Amino acid sequence: MARRTKRPPITRTVELAPVCRQCSSCGGTLWVVYQNQRTITTLDDVCRLTLTVVRCHNPQCRHYHRPYRPEEEGGWAVPHGEFGLDVIAHVGALRYTHHRSVPEIHQVLRERHVAIAPRTVTDLLARYDELVALHLADQTRLKQRLTDQGHVILAIDGLQPYKDQDVLWVLRDCLSGEVLLARSLDSAREADLADLLRAVKSALPVPIHAVISDGQRTIRTAVQSVLPDVPHQLCQFHYLKEAAKPIVEADHHAKTQLKKYVRGIRPIERALEQRDDPDAEVSRAYCLAVRSALSDTGHPPLRAPGLALHDRLTAIQASLARVGEKRGFPTSWPNSNACWGLDCLRSPSTGTGCGSRMTGWCAARTSWRTTRRRMGRRWKASIGSC
Repeated sequence: MARRTKRPPITRTVELAPVCRQCSSCGGTLWVVYQNQRTITTLDDVCRLTLTVVRCHNPQCRHYHRPYRPEEEGGWAVPHGEFGLDVIAHVGALRYTHHRSVPEIHQVLRERHVAIAPRTVTDLLARYDELVALHLADQTRLKQRLTDQGHVILAIDGLQPYKDQDVLWVLRDCLSGEVLLARSLDSAREADLADLLRAVKSALPVPIHAVISDGQRTIRTAVQSVLPDVPHQLCQFHYLKEAAKPIVEADHHAKTQLKKYVRGIRPIERALEQRDDPDAEVSRAYCLAVRSALSDTGHPPLRAPGLALHDRLTAIQASLARVGEKRGFPTSWPNSNACWGLDCLRSPSTGTGCGSRMTGWCAARTSWRTTRRRMGRRWKASIGSC
């Protein structure tokens, strides 16, 4: 799409000339033939580059009349690009490090006075991915790093994006994190996996000390045939995932029970829509805190969402209790601390009521509909009294 606005004014002028003035093929002198200008937008300036282009004038040279541009030009921007490498790196960092969306990245660049369109941000993200892929696929850099490392611990695993698509098999080094080989296969036969292992083994400049994979039979037999003397360790993630299933299920049940005590946030927010006094602002902040606590999914089993929800609701309830004490009246529900106790959460086989160890109003074996109505009335009364 054509540009609809004028390019920002030039703020900096830089002249670039080739360092090498001799032809790499015939050794003759490279003569200046013309100058070219190029505008590059960086994070700080809009630079006008004046490029001196030279050529070889030897008719017998294979580089005859081939333009030779300044070497420093590649450090400013990619070929035919209008934005500098610093802009591309900044866009990639915002996307993959800070997890910003394209509109958010565009807003950040506009705040830094970089004239750029939202569609151009998407194009720069594509350029960033290409540069990262090129860097990772650099065999000279990869061999040098593996040589300094001394050995490789090989990990092999397959990823199937969809049911009918081919499986992407990735072989990487666990010590450096480098991807050694990635190839799509239509099947996971032993012969195909053995070919992948042989290709990696022949390309590596250092020996393989160990192999890590899951317990798939074809992988085990392929490793045994290609690397018979290399120790093969099965991945422990699958064992830990199976062991954590009961904990995850219990935590999910606890989160479901806790959600019943904080239903009815939306009616409170509707009642406060027409109010702009300080009490209404505080009440809306509490409602937003409850919504944020309910939307936090966590990362089970290392960060259980049920326990995280329990901690956040306990903090909100304690804050409400402190507000009530400052206002000179107690909280609107008796024995409120017990309502957030873990004893209130029933086990999957104890029906719909709360546990028998609860005291106060929560110990009554009422239906969950009655409990929800009571909690809603008391919550509204507490907010209204504030």
